[in-house]
Amino acid sequence: MSDLRDVALQSKAWPFEEARKLLKRYRNGPPEKGHVLFETGYGPSGLPHIGTFGEVARTTMVRRAFEVLSDIPTRLVCFSDDLDGMRKVPGNVPNRGMLAEHLQKPLTSVPDPFGEYESFGAHNNAMLRRFLDRFGFDYEFISATEFYRSGAFDEVLLRAVEKYDEIMAVMLPTLREERQKTYSPFLPISQKTGRVLYVPMQSVDATAGTITYIDPEDGEEVTTPVTGGRVKFQWKPDFGARWAALGVDFEMYGKDHSTNTAIYDRICRILGGRAPDHYVYEMFLDENGEKISKSSGNGISIDDWLKYASAESLSYFMYQKPRTAKRLYFDVIPKAVDEYHQQLRAYPGQDEKQRLANPVFHIHAGKVPESTLVVPFSMLLNLASVSGTEDKETLWGFIRNYAPEASPESHPDTDAAVGWALAYYEDFVAPNKHYRAPGALEREALAELRDKLAAWDGPAEAEALQSLVFSVGRERFDPMRAWFKALYEVLLGASQGPRFGSFIALYGIRETVALIDRALAGELG
Repeated sequence: MSDLRDVALQSKAWPFEEARKLLKRYRNGPPEKGHVLFETGYGPSGLPHIGTFGEVARTTMVRRAFEVLSDIPTRLVCFSDDLDGMRKVPGNVPNRGMLAEHLQKPLTSVPDPFGEYESFGAHNNAMLRRFLDRFGFDYEFISATEFYRSGAFDEVLLRAVEKYDEIMAVMLPTLREERQKTYSPFLPISQKTGRVLYVPMQSVDATAGTITYIDPEDGEEVTTPVTGGRVKFQWKPDFGARWAALGVDFEMYGKDHSTNTAIYDRICRILGGRAPDHYVYEMFLDENGEKISKSSGNGISIDDWLKYASAESLSYFMYQKPRTAKRLYFDVIPKAVDEYHQQLRAYPGQDEKQRLANPVFHIHAGKVPESTLVVPFSMLLNLASVSGTEDKETLWGFIRNYAPEASPESHPDTDAAVGWALAYYEDFVAPNKHYRAPGALEREALAELRDKLAAWDGPAEAEALQSLVFSVGRERFDPMRAWFKALYEVLLGASQGPRFGSFIALYGIRETVALIDRALAGELG
């Protein structure tokens, strides 16, 4: 471990860079609470989306990097803000009319539109936990509703009453003049309607630990203790208050929160806490370049990804360049799968420094498995396209010819990828296939390639076949990419495709000859 730790102290991998910053936080010894606390937050106003998973996955990567560098125990808390009032009805749930009757009530007081759980908040929490458990994350789940109502937040709430003027001095300059007149860091929960109330304070009594406000429903003046779940914090003070209450040491969040970081930190300090280290990541974008959102349901969901690829490939996607905005849509999946397995295959031959910079080290916490994917995912898509099959065994017939040692039992990654590729092909490739007829020069080149393949008497080796394809095109096309583009569009019905020599080796020489014959006869598409 000492040798690994020495290398990790120099690693430029971003989880180690963040872990080293955190290590400096306790250079003089471990915290009084006896552990370093990592936190992720979740707002269950809509169904959990893939960005929520990314936050937990990335935080876990930093946590595991810290554990390489230090012997201080760690914890990861996933905190759900389920006491928040439901501000609007999500657009991607059933029974929306019913939900509209419960606007502004805490999410854990809103009925579940799916009819499965005691509340909408509980439903969304369960979905999140189900997925996190499926990935084997080591985390503790905290519900804001339970945290407030159990009294776990009481000490910080009472301190906030004492420090009310200081908190207001932080918040008011950040608000428009009109909003300043009605703002309060406290949101009482009406004992009459159950709604979260956005009302100004008439008075705040630090000695009694109470607030007084006018109930907007009937105009009655109400005085209530801030403890026991009767009052919750506004969302910006809530960030800092939660950090103070839990003793959070590290939290990452999206760029949309970055302008509030100073506010969160100051409120945490006012309430007696030490502001945590932060990591701000860029947002995920949908196919139109717009930010993905839980309430609108754009982008792709957690379950969408797992229909077409492995959990590990999703973790790989999350590892890559967290501070760069990235499109998160279905078309990123094949590339993520293939690159993940490329890194797996590279790992055994790497030295310690290279391994710590390899994404798979962070995905698997240093316990990196062997890849058993013998055919790239993108190639499996092309194979499904030209074979026109929806049957796994048909694809396995091609794979066995290409890699005789492979079987579903000995190569489970390949077997899983075959199933995912067939699903992906059916949903995304087949509907968009568009073959075109070859031009005169392309027809001439295809005919020559066909004849040379028909006369081929050597082994079906990818490199040799690639050289053959290249030699045919070199005589006619400049630039060469025009030749390969023609192969893809004429033979595969796509604008881009695989390394063609590898494709021939996998699909078969005789089969490729027959495919070219069909294209020349105008039978494709």
